[in-house]
Parts: sequence; structure tokens; C-alpha cells
Amino acid sequence: MFCGMDLGSRAVKIVLFDGQDLREERVIETAHFYKKCGEHTKEGFTVDFGSLLSKTPTTITVTGYGRNSLNIVGANIISELKAHMLGALWQTGLTDFTLLDLGGQDSKVIRVRGSRMDDFLLNDKCAASTGRYLENMAAVLGISLTELSQHYDNPTDLSATCAIFGESELIGKIVEGVPTSNLAAGVNYSIFRRIKPMLLSLASDVIVFTGGVALGPAVAHWLETEIGARVVVPQHPQLNGAIGCAVYAWKQQEKY
Repeated sequence: MFCGMDLGSRAVKIVLFDGQDLREERVIETAHFYKKCGEHTKEGFTVDFGSLLSKTPTTITVTGYGRNSLNIVGANIISELKAHMLGALWQTGLTDFTLLDLGGQDSKVIRVRGSRMDDFLLNDKCAASTGRYLENMAAVLGISLTELSQHYDNPTDLSATCAIFGESELIGKIVEGVPTSNLAAGVNYSIFRRIKPMLLSLASDVIVFTGGVALGPAVAHWLETEIGARVVVPQHPQLNGAIGCAVYAWKQQEKY
């Protein structure tokens, strides 16, 4: 069994892959994972897979925000770009597309041609184009992230370019009495507006959309209507990086 782990800033994603199908998957809040799901030793962090999975993995491959800052004992490390590309290839069966991944701390756009990475762009400087920004804005609005992600009609224009000032602007709109649904749509549109130039630079007819944000319809709506691309959301958008790790380990074994 091939175990793939995406050590995200907000959640740790774990999958177990047998070379054909996903057998198990887990999504665990990051702080809880490091406190309750293993042990810190001199060698690194030993994951208690017995409490997480029904079967013990034969290989462990990790990627994500915490891949270099935390040594998972017995694990191989691959880059986030490689993991997410491999995950998208396996989940969709496509060979030519642009991958958009909206993570908790960054956004990634990868152009894939002939099943290979052709070019990529990263935005890890601006918090206002990440899932964490959406979480903060949902908290200000007093709604869940799931509810926030449903809204795209009549978006209120939010002009602040910084996540911190964005909160202040949003509170000001609430004071003015702007409906929550319009504000939620405006928050979602502000994310789209920041990633749009990256997508236009690495354009394709098909956009594969992954990350937790892809679970809701809002951003995908503008990808279709304003970019004009066909949007494909894989079955497991939030698990894409972890799936790519497991697929990588399987492909390495198949070579020998």
C-alpha cells in the first residue's frame, strides 16, 4: 500500500493507494495531527498510522507546506508542483490542461502538456489569494466556509488588495447594510480577480481546479464565464496533492 501525505498549513491530507484505487483517505486539522497523531523523536516525527489507517503503508511519500520543516520518519519527499500535477493526471486522465490549486497559504497554476509540466506560476506572497483568506472572511461574515463558497451572484466590489485591509473593508460594508450573500460573492470574486492574470498567462482550454476552495461552485463559475475554459473538478480536489504523492511512489515501483 502506497501512502501519500500532503502536510498543509490548515489540514493534513492522507491517502492509501493500492496502485489502482484509493483505499482510504483522511483529512485532519494540522495542529491536531501534530499533537495527537504521532510522536516527536530525535529522528523526526513518527506517525501513528495504526490509529489513522486500517492497513500499514509499505511506502510513505510526503509533500506540502510542512514537508521540509518536519521530518516524517521513513518518508520520501517530493515537491508540491510534482505532487499536484501527478494527482491531477491520475484523477482526470487528461494530458493537456492548466491546473489551478488554491491552498491554505498559496495558489499554484501549472500548465501541463503531454502529461508533463510545461510552465508554472506561484503566488505565495499575498495572503488574499489563498484559502486562509476565505476562512478569515467567512468568520467576519459569520458564516461557514461551505456557505461562503456557494455565492457568486451580484458580488459586491471589494477593492482592498491586502488581506488585512480586506477585513476592514468587509466590516465597513456590513455596517452599510450590504446583504451577506452579496458580500460573500464579492469575497469569492476577489480571489478570482487575483488569480486571473496567472491563468491567462498559462492558458488552456481546460482548467483542472483543486484544493478545498474547489469544493464550492463560486470560483469555478468565474473560471468558466470569464476565462472561457472548461472546468474540471476532480472527485477528490482537496486530496489531490496526497494522491499525487501516492501515485509517484507507485510509478517509482513500477520502474523496477
